[in-house]
Amino acid sequence: MPQNQQKGRKTGKDPVETSVPAPLPLNASLEVNLQEIGKRIGSSSDIVIRNFTNESLSSLSLTFIYIDGLVNADSVNQTVLQPLMENVTLKGDTITAEAAFSMIKDQMLPVGGVKEGKTLEVLLALLFEGYTLILFEGLQVALAADTSGWEKRSINEPTSQGVIRGPKEGFTESLRTGTSMLRRRLKTTDLRIEEYKIGQRTQTGIAIIYLKGIASEQVLTEIRRRLNAINTDAILESNYIEEFIQDGGLTPFPTIQNTERPDAVAGGILEGQIGIIIDGTPFALLAPSTFFNFFQSSEDYYQRYDISSFLRLIRYGAFFVSMLLPALYIAVTTFHQEMLPTTLLISLAAQREGVPLPALAEALLMELTFDVLREAGVRMPRTIGPAISIVGALVLGQAAVQAGLVSAAMVIVVSFTAISNFVIPSLAIANSIRLIRFVMMFIASTLGLFGIMSFMMVLLIHMAGLRSFGVPYLSPVAPMIPRYLKDIFIRVPLWSMTMRPKTDLGKETRRQGPNQKPQPAEGANQKSTEQPKPQGEDPA
Repeated sequence: MPQNQQKGRKTGKDPVETSVPAPLPLNASLEVNLQEIGKRIGSSSDIVIRNFTNESLSSLSLTFIYIDGLVNADSVNQTVLQPLMENVTLKGDTITAEAAFSMIKDQMLPVGGVKEGKTLEVLLALLFEGYTLILFEGLQVALAADTSGWEKRSINEPTSQGVIRGPKEGFTESLRTGTSMLRRRLKTTDLRIEEYKIGQRTQTGIAIIYLKGIASEQVLTEIRRRLNAINTDAILESNYIEEFIQDGGLTPFPTIQNTERPDAVAGGILEGQIGIIIDGTPFALLAPSTFFNFFQSSEDYYQRYDISSFLRLIRYGAFFVSMLLPALYIAVTTFHQEMLPTTLLISLAAQREGVPLPALAEALLMELTFDVLREAGVRMPRTIGPAISIVGALVLGQAAVQAGLVSAAMVIVVSFTAISNFVIPSLAIANSIRLIRFVMMFIASTLGLFGIMSFMMVLLIHMAGLRSFGVPYLSPVAPMIPRYLKDIFIRVPLWSMTMRPKTDLGKETRRQGPNQKPQPAEGANQKSTEQPKPQGEDPA
């Protein structure tokens, strides 16, 4: 019975429907093993099989198997094929398969990793990772030499989280490149990397990275449990993992951060978060994450604290503008005109005089048009992207106003809302606000400001009940912990942030020593006020 079906019966859940066979031990016959491998992987053109047969009377017979494109061809030729085929001892007529196995494993493979495999599943998994398999006639164990070396993208600047000051490198699709970039930043023996294989068909490599003593053991245990509980056939991107392990599946708010920046992951790990890197995607995950983590940028810590605090407050303001501005416009112009100054009210009424649509339809038309333009701009080739902007901003916007479909005030409201949405550094929560904005507009068109305030209260209660791996989503504001507010709404100087955020539950809560504020050395001021003695004058 396949392993996944056995697992499904034990857990009482429906097994994943797949044709993955059960583990099969190697046969002593090389021919039988090759037939079974051929049956499993078919006759794909990228599978390379080379036979090594002793021309003498010896019964030693080997077979090399690797996948072209997943291996480094030079490494295969120089470290596996050439040493074995030119070795005189292997060509002798007295060497046995057991002796050849030990000699090849211990002396003849100058590669970084050599593994043994006793089942076809283990060997095939290594084959798909770029290993070169060496199968022996008469043995029920085989060798796998690490010759991986497929093409991969070089390290570039992150496209979704750019900064003016700070590192310009982002993660790539390679898992090992991602772990090495973190290892280069966190040169400590406390850094731990645990790897998993998830996805019955993709066997995607996943690494959780944390600092021992700083990360919460409780959160670590929960993340391991949720990762081990994933029973799916494919993991192609970090969102697959995010949706399987995040809390609050019915909430619009993200409870796990994603980022392309290694420095952001390193910073989160230093504050007790746990990084999750997925092979095949440049977006890493950080958990647990609170609501306020999504308004923090790596650049906040690369410039002065007063500038960072000012920009962070602007982000919070942009959050409310992005979520509420169209709804407030609809509510005020529909139900609460008395709140507007007379001059402004007359101006708005004059603009809407020829508009046939109600305010809600007007706002929906503009919002949906903007979302269409945004999606088109993302999918279009970069060379014609500016043309889409010109068409959207000038042609559609101005033409819609002149045609009397929308008012000029609505164009201003939707444009400022869209710009405010881009101010938020996290794309995950910015997308959440886009959905909430539409709900807000419908409520504002029916219940006015009363509906907006009621929905805001419902949202607040919902957020107060959210958890991210056991950590309250609004922590440290709700529950209120004043000592951990130094990096929430504003950022205090680095020398003042002596404690790590309360989002972690690890043992080492202090990040730096006390009294780090820079001060003049003792007696320096007194010395600086003393008049220098004239040179060449007798002190007596």
